Amino acid sequence: MTDVTVITVMRESLITILIVSAPIMGVGMFVGLIISIFQTTTSIQEQTLTFVPKIVAIFVVLIVFGVWMIRTLVNYTNHIFLMIEKL
Repeated sequence: MTDVTVITVMRESLITILIVSAPIMGVGMFVGLIISIFQTTTSIQEQTLTFVPKIVAIFVVLIVFGVWMIRTLVNYTNHIFLMIEKL
C-alpha cells in the first residue's frame, strides 16, 4: 500500500462523511437559526425550546434520508473491501 493509496482512501472517506452528514447538519443549523430568530423576537429564553425542535427535525431527516445514508455507506464499505481484496 503506497502513500498515494492511503491519502486517496482518507480523502474519499472524508468526502463520504461530509456527504452523508450534510442533510443532518444542514437541517440542524436551519432549525437552530429559525429558533434563535424566534427567541430573539419574542424574548423567550426557554432552554428546551432550542433542543426539542432540533431533535425532532433530525429524527425526521434520519427517517427521510436514512436509506440513502445507509446505501452510501454500504457502497463505500464495499469499495474499501474490494481495494483490500486487490492488495
